[in-house]
Amino acid sequence: MAAVIAVANQKGGTGKTTTAVNLSVCLAEGGLRVLLVDADSQANATLSLGVDYTALERSMYDVLAEGVPLGEIVRATDWGVVLAPATLALATAEMMLFTAFRREQVLADALAPLLGGDEEPVFDVVIVDCPPSLGLLSINGLVAADWLIAPVPTEALALEGVGQLLQSVEVVQRRLNPRLRVMGLLATRFDPRERLAHEALERLRADYGQPVFETVIRKNVRLAEAPAFGQPVTVYAPGSAGAEDYRRLAREVAARLGLSLSPIAGVEAGSGQGQVDGTVGAEESVVVASEAAGGDE
Repeated sequence: MAAVIAVANQKGGTGKTTTAVNLSVCLAEGGLRVLLVDADSQANATLSLGVDYTALERSMYDVLAEGVPLGEIVRATDWGVVLAPATLALATAEMMLFTAFRREQVLADALAPLLGGDEEPVFDVVIVDCPPSLGLLSINGLVAADWLIAPVPTEALALEGVGQLLQSVEVVQRRLNPRLRVMGLLATRFDPRERLAHEALERLRADYGQPVFETVIRKNVRLAEAPAFGQPVTVYAPGSAGAEDYRRLAREVAARLGLSLSPIAGVEAGSGQGQVDGTVGAEESVVVASEAAGGDE
């Protein structure tokens, strides 16, 4: 069976779509067959992979609102990931789901033919980019998923929403999807020069009885720039901290799934820049210095 991972956080600006897109691409770089489902009506994951949603004839709207088979709307991308794209019409689909039969299960039912069951699955990993809310689209993502990855910025106020998210996950586990597990909380927007960022990371690791990824996604302006060019960060800036961090995350996720990745170009097995020790590599010192306004993910 393919592993289904929901990337979700009810707060905006956490690096959710950045994580869904770049993790998908890095897993595909490592030789896995990856489907990225854009379940967010902002369609940012679709745009981040260079797909013009205004030119699409069919999208996730048609799957969720009209019952079109998911296999009929997926499309290959230049980055090795198969994409189930979204358009702005997906917001309408969420409203229509309120009256749908098995309204929390619509995405799970749509994914089922591609997950394998007793047969060989079409994909090894499916990643669902959920919207920044706890509405029906996000609930559908959690009900379809085996695992949750929750990006959490290393900022004081951002940590306040983690408890609410985990409570919602518990409700989904109890009532709708008992197989859902939290793979990990992912620290994002980490600036190793800031004492408050280190304190927030320590609090995240200490306060929640959930696994926290060893990988930390450092604040990096290249992560903010890449979507404007319709490219993952590993293509737009392959030597950047963002590319390095998401490749490291891909190895960690694959290990937790019991999957192996082929060697990823430009990354040595033991590479790392001591992400949380307050140091920044020479290339990144220039990048970080340019982030006066902060590179938003």
